[in-house]
Amino acid sequence: MCSAASIFDNLNVTLEEKLANLPTAAGIYIHKNAAGRIIYIGKAKNLRNRVRSYFQSSRNHDAKTRQLVRNIADFEFIVVDNEVEALVLESNLIKKHKPRFNVFLKDDKSYPHIKMTNEPFPKVVVTRRIVRDGSHYFGPFLPASLARKTLDVINRAFQLRTCEIEIDGKLSRPCLEYHLKRCLGPCVKGLCTADEYKEAAADVRSLLEGKNKELAASLESRMWQFANDDKFELAAKYRDLHRTVLALSETQKMATTADRDIDIFGFYRERQRLALQLFTMREGRIVGRREFFWEDLDEGDGFDPSLFLGEVLVQYYSTDYVPLEIYVPVDFPDRSLLEQVLSERRGRRVRILDPKRGKNKHLVTLVETNAKIAFEQRFRVLKPDAAKVLEELQEILELPHFPERIESFDISNISGSENVAGIVVFENGKPARSQYRRFIIRTVDGSNDFASMNEAVGRRYRRAIDEQQPLPQLIFIDGGKGQLSAAAAAMREIDLEQIMLVGLVKPPKRHNEISHLLIKGREDRPIPFDRNSLAFRLILQIREETHKTAIEFHRKRREKRDFTSELIEIPFVGEKRKMKLLREFGSIERIAQASAAELRPFVGTNAAIEIYKHFKEQREIAKKT
Repeated sequence: MCSAASIFDNLNVTLEEKLANLPTAAGIYIHKNAAGRIIYIGKAKNLRNRVRSYFQSSRNHDAKTRQLVRNIADFEFIVVDNEVEALVLESNLIKKHKPRFNVFLKDDKSYPHIKMTNEPFPKVVVTRRIVRDGSHYFGPFLPASLARKTLDVINRAFQLRTCEIEIDGKLSRPCLEYHLKRCLGPCVKGLCTADEYKEAAADVRSLLEGKNKELAASLESRMWQFANDDKFELAAKYRDLHRTVLALSETQKMATTADRDIDIFGFYRERQRLALQLFTMREGRIVGRREFFWEDLDEGDGFDPSLFLGEVLVQYYSTDYVPLEIYVPVDFPDRSLLEQVLSERRGRRVRILDPKRGKNKHLVTLVETNAKIAFEQRFRVLKPDAAKVLEELQEILELPHFPERIESFDISNISGSENVAGIVVFENGKPARSQYRRFIIRTVDGSNDFASMNEAVGRRYRRAIDEQQPLPQLIFIDGGKGQLSAAAAAMREIDLEQIMLVGLVKPPKRHNEISHLLIKGREDRPIPFDRNSLAFRLILQIREETHKTAIEFHRKRREKRDFTSELIEIPFVGEKRKMKLLREFGSIERIAQASAAELRPFVGTNAAIEIYKHFKEQREIAKKT
């Protein structure tokens, strides 16, 4: 492949002169706007004919192409040996530059693989990126959840390390993973020799390579060997490993069998919006589904389904697993070229079909039906009229007032450390981010979510009353009966019991979901969470926003804790004054030794006195002890 774009780089030539000197070879062309930004990348069997066609006014261009041409100020091109090379290069450049006028597949995640690192004491991890780093990659795993399950089995059964530390055997004691029997402990001398670890790693590699029968036979042989030597504990270990490998080999069949792997595409479009669905079929079973959405496509005659689908497939299979068959709803111009590229990558013939009848046509129709449902959920269900959603919420909760203003609370801490609360506000069904608040919990020691919730709710609404701020019609509390009761006690103290409190209860071990709602005063009548309800989806959005607000504030607190913890509790010292003091004095120790007069120029009289008193009291306490 050779580049011809550089011919013009150092010459002051016009666009017309560039067009006159275009070669007739295959290649890709790059259109740029007046600012030099790439706005479109395309490929051509004949560069001269294709690029010139954009500037021939007599041609019947669609609306998108006419808009593109109006923005072209310059172009470059790259000559390649054939159309296949042009197709691959075009895809790579589109993914790199994301030009405005190209159809861009925004979700370009690939199927997960398991990676065994290239280290003296290797570990295994799940990854979606394959790079040339000397590691061994196994997969892809279909469905994607199988990769996580396989990794969990490896960690429990073969006990390879999961840490990032350098293994030299010099640590004095192993970590918790060793005590949980999830690591062999090569970091501590005497727990696991290099040969023992190497044997376990080799077993894992055999397992991931699909050599299950050979590995099972080897493990069984070792089991009997240790049993004959009266080493029954080791014999039991290899007996359990033997059983694990046999069980896992059945699960892996779906991931390793390639006799009947099919990807099926379908889409549904209205005006500028489009929903694309991909179903992955393995061994005659649908094992996975992915969704893609566009909101800015050309309307009417400017949209060509075949060109759109062709661009999407080229981008999608530039990074993802290649099946033996791909079913699409319409044929597209580059189908044979893409088949050739994918066949070379797969090592076997790959076919792209647009079935017209029979079972395969029915499969495409099924995917198209799901694409329409996804379209409805994305563009009509998730963005409905806010008033109707809030009316539905009012009916479900039996609210006496329309919930024009909703507020929500969440507590975040780790073992009681850096205890904070996040508070979000929704007005007329939309987040009012300027009114979000974050509280440091000051009166609670240790991990006590109930007391922390009580403090957060009480402080919030005492201040709201004092400052005559608007009060909500509805308050969500992240938690169950305990948190709900604590919040209710705070509201009772300030005579705001009339505002409805609703607890958002999470199911066990699934902290990102909601199982049911608890209304204060109606705890005996929990309301199951209904994902099909618009009102419940709004509740989930509010809960996620609250959780994110609390978590982000907690992280910031932890990051700053190491160098500001001594100043946190001092009155009159906010974040700006803390940073100013640290810049001027250089360390907490120097601030602690400074007099009030030395502190005053930087923080004012009141703060200087409080800081001086704080550290003076600390020194006096230290003397007494």
